[in-house]
Amino acid sequence: MNQVARGSLLGIEHLEAKEILSLLTQARRMNPLKPRPLLRNKRVLLLFYEPSTRTRASFEIAAKSMGAMTTLVLSSGSSIEKGESLLDTAYTLRAVGADVIVIRHPNAGAPLLMATHLDVPVINAGDGMHEHPTQALLDAYTILRHKKTLSGLQMAIVGDIFHSRVARSAIHLLSKFGARITLCGPPEFLPEVATSLAPGLHITRTVEEAVRGADAVMVLRVQKERLAGTKLRLQDYISRYQLTTARLKLAKRDAILMHPGPIIRGLELTWEVADCPQSVIVEEVHNGVPVRMAILAKALGKAN
Repeated sequence: MNQVARGSLLGIEHLEAKEILSLLTQARRMNPLKPRPLLRNKRVLLLFYEPSTRTRASFEIAAKSMGAMTTLVLSSGSSIEKGESLLDTAYTLRAVGADVIVIRHPNAGAPLLMATHLDVPVINAGDGMHEHPTQALLDAYTILRHKKTLSGLQMAIVGDIFHSRVARSAIHLLSKFGARITLCGPPEFLPEVATSLAPGLHITRTVEEAVRGADAVMVLRVQKERLAGTKLRLQDYISRYQLTTARLKLAKRDAILMHPGPIIRGLELTWEVADCPQSVIVEEVHNGVPVRMAILAKALGKAN
């Protein structure tokens, strides 16, 4: 395999804990309201093969807050629709002057493929069912705004874990710091072998057991079309797995509620829970900007 382009961020699994802490420390120094032109005259290419609101917008704001120029390339309306290969698209973007490429792609491994064929950093903004490393970093950043440490943290993750790149990255990150993680969802939405994600995971099929005593609860998006492929009817899922006020009360009194978005209110969680005082869902979105500022700065050798 070719060497990966220096500065790339492709996943959490192979990062060391000290690298994660370094990025989180850098993020705390970032203030989008008082920007510094760390990336002046740099060109950040946002290459999105899948729809995105939060990730795309926060990367663009993060880049512009540091003086970079951004260009958005979508699969629709570009040569990708004409059948251009991923690598040919990558070579084209590099040729027009991209200094870093942020990519979201439906296929696992697409960012790695680009990073091994380019001489500029590639940042994974979500690849298939593999990873979403920047989401895991902003979630860790958010947790540490409310909790002193990730060590010993009791985290419950509820929903469609099997298909979730967010869950995989979160599990990889939290397990590196000794957090205790409980997964909960229908059998079809749980990994067959939990230890393939990280050792020491606990799996339960009852939300009550998952959230009891938790320091943080993460609810994941459930796509109705995937739910239709299971033995559960929509109302069954709501009855068994929806996070309600009563269920959230089983967590610690100071527990925080998280969701990577987009939220489907009335399915994954109730309206009341989504907007309750323990919810940090909007804060997660807000924290995506300084975290992605830190990621871009490090990728381009401007972190300090």
